[in-house]
Amino acid sequence: MPASIRIFFIADIVGETGLQLVETILPSLSNKYKPDFIIANAENSHEGRGLNREIVKQLYDVGVHVITGGNHSFDKWKIFSYMKSDPNLLRPLNYPKGNAGFGYGIYPIPGTDKKLGVLNLQGRTFMPQIDDPFSTSDWALKNIKEETDLVFVDFHAEATAEKMAYAWHVDGEVSAIIGTHTHVPTNDARILPNGTGFLTDAGMTGPFDSVIGMSKKTSIKRFTLGTPQRYNIAKKDNRLCGAVVDIDTETAKCTSIETVIYPEFKNKAD
Repeated sequence: MPASIRIFFIADIVGETGLQLVETILPSLSNKYKPDFIIANAENSHEGRGLNREIVKQLYDVGVHVITGGNHSFDKWKIFSYMKSDPNLLRPLNYPKGNAGFGYGIYPIPGTDKKLGVLNLQGRTFMPQIDDPFSTSDWALKNIKEETDLVFVDFHAEATAEKMAYAWHVDGEVSAIIGTHTHVPTNDARILPNGTGFLTDAGMTGPFDSVIGMSKKTSIKRFTLGTPQRYNIAKKDNRLCGAVVDIDTETAKCTSIETVIYPEFKNKAD
């Protein structure tokens, strides 16, 4: 039995551009990092908003074990019936009762006798006013911990303060928390005092010659004209963002958390 397990998390996949990048480089990154379990946020994978069944299969085919979501998980209604049947496809648990889909799951970790709980939550600050993610998390963790202490959380939220507050709320109760939604990677990967690995936001997987994935021209029009514009996905400067997390299988504490940006950003002039 391994002393630790490694999780590879892929940040918000944006459109076909992001999907093609995952298909192209995930095999080599998997060879480099040798993860035991792969999780990907794919709520923006279909035309920048939502996802479909074909994309889900596409991600499973390249080795993703669990797909998480966020506020765009419900944007494409045709996925609703499928969401009811696939426990490896998650959406934020704290959407009101009656919505399609699963908010958490407990999954066998390949090659081990351990299980991993994966919980998907969504914040409420500057976001839709859905159910409280803190109390929802308390309820879910009681159920998850009946089967495993190894728990990974994708906390999908706009406000960094809300993500941090949640991390302190469950420090020592979960193994790792990765924030998503803003599409901007943060440089604060750390292990909290009671053993929870935390990253405020993993960023996005897709075109960075853009405004959080959208074409620059379109996005500028949204701000200067103050009116809705068609969501046009950019195509250049593609990067995969995410994180690699190591968890001790006996203590369920994080022993290492590392951000991944591939290829890395250039921060010096030629």
